[in-house]
Amino acid sequence: MSGHSKWASIKHKKAAEDAKRGKIFTKIIKEITVAARMGGGDPDGNPRLRTAVDAAKAANMPKSNIENAIKKGTGELPGVVYEEITYEGYGPAGVALLIETMTDNKNRTVAEIRHLLDKHGGNLGENGCVNWMFDYKGVIRVPKEDISEEDMFEKAIEAGAEDVQDGDEFWEIYTSVPEMNDVKEAIVKMELPVENSERVAVPQNYIKIEGKDAIKLMKIMDKLDDHDDVQNVFSNFDIDPEELERIQDEL
Repeated sequence: MSGHSKWASIKHKKAAEDAKRGKIFTKIIKEITVAARMGGGDPDGNPRLRTAVDAAKAANMPKSNIENAIKKGTGELPGVVYEEITYEGYGPAGVALLIETMTDNKNRTVAEIRHLLDKHGGNLGENGCVNWMFDYKGVIRVPKEDISEEDMFEKAIEAGAEDVQDGDEFWEIYTSVPEMNDVKEAIVKMELPVENSERVAVPQNYIKIEGKDAIKLMKIMDKLDDHDDVQNVFSNFDIDPEELERIQDEL
C-alpha cells in the first residue's frame, strides 16, 4: 500500500476524532455551500452536492445544518461566498503537493500556506507545476470485514468500477469521477456498507521518503489538514508503514 493511502487511513481516523469536536463540520459545510451554488440545491440533480451531503450524514451533521448550508449556496439565506483555489507545491525530497482550498480571503490563505510550507522544508510552486502528475478519480470505501477481496473485486467491476485496492481497513474502489455516484449506488444495492466516497487525485508515480524527510512531510500534511481553509491535500509520497509508525511520536 502506498504511503499516500496510509495517510488517507490516518486522515479517516483523525476525521472521526475531529467530528466529535465539530471541527470537520466547517469543511463539509463549505463544500455543500459551494456545490449548491455551482450546481443547484437538489442533491439528486447535483452529484457533487449529493457526495457532500452523504459526507455530512456520515459525520452525523444535523439535518438543519445541511439544509442551511444548501440554502446559503443557492442564495435563499445570506452567507459567505467562498472561492475555490488549488495551490501546487513541493515538500521535502521533491514530493508533489496538491492543496485544494475554499476561502473568503485568498490573500490570507496563500500567505498562510506559503509560510507553513517554508517552515517545514517545502515550497509553494506555480500553477501547473505538479497537477500533471495526478489523475482525478472517484474512490468508494467498503469495510474489509464485510467481504473478501475476490468478491469485492468481482462486485465492483460488475458495478462499473475501474479497480479495487487494499486501503488498510477498507477496500478502495476506484472509478471515473462522473461515474462515482452511480457505482456507489450499485454497491449499496448489493447490500454492502459504504464507509464514504470522494473525488481524489491519484499520483501517476511515487517518491519514496524516510527519516527526517518523512517527519517533515508528515508535519506538513498534518498542518495542512488542520488548516481551516484547506479541503483536501494530495501527494505522491510513498512511505513504509513501519517507518510511519516509528515517526508518529516525533510529529
